[in-house]
Amino acid sequence: MTANALTAFSLDFFSLKGKAAIVTGGNTGLGQAFAVALAKAGADLFIPDLNPADAQTRELLEQQGVRAEFMQIDISQKGAAAQVMAECLERYGRVDILVNNAGICRLNPVLSFGRSDWDPMMEINLNAAFEMSHEAAKIMVANRQGKIINICSLFSTLGGQGSPAYAASKHALAGLTKAYCDELAQYNIQVNGIAPGYYATQITTATRANPETNQRVLDHIPANRWGETQDLMGAMVFLASRASDYVNGHLLVVDGGYLVR
Repeated sequence: MTANALTAFSLDFFSLKGKAAIVTGGNTGLGQAFAVALAKAGADLFIPDLNPADAQTRELLEQQGVRAEFMQIDISQKGAAAQVMAECLERYGRVDILVNNAGICRLNPVLSFGRSDWDPMMEINLNAAFEMSHEAAKIMVANRQGKIINICSLFSTLGGQGSPAYAASKHALAGLTKAYCDELAQYNIQVNGIAPGYYATQITTATRANPETNQRVLDHIPANRWGETQDLMGAMVFLASRASDYVNGHLLVVDGGYLVR
């Protein structure tokens, strides 16, 4: 190892200044945290979401001194991904980072879980992520650089009691991550996944409010606490930045140790 190799690294490798990042479903929840993390590192944000632009999200992003553009669109619809890429290119002139965050979860016992539950989850959790990645890859290959980050789940590796579609879609998203890495790495494009554990967000309010279910989750987490959104933000910046240029096809689990028990 040469001295030049050791001195070449700097904290500037984590900077995203001059980059344009797309975060699907970035208006609320973990998506909002991912968008803010990227903004704090200097990236301009483009957020396609089924809901209108969220005032709080816009304020949080603009407080970081970056641009924040929103597009109200259902990314599960045919042709939507191409529209998103075209709009981002129109506003920023580039697409450097894609975060496939948008997702839904419906709960039903296996014997009651039919196509009416299955199909919408596959459309958003998997098919939309595929379409977005496909369209982004065209731009990134031409530019010989890019980052695609898929928001997977602990259920990319576990079963999925009560939601077979969620488990199946997240397993498939992890597989898509590896498949895209295998072909796109040669173009200096890194494709990775983040698998969050159990987080204190609006979607887990009922679970945390019930002493029995809350303790059941905590008993499975060596860190003995629910994750906070900031626990994921560093992982996002790392995978979106130059610091992770030799990390590819990886599923980064951020779960307080949940999977070791």
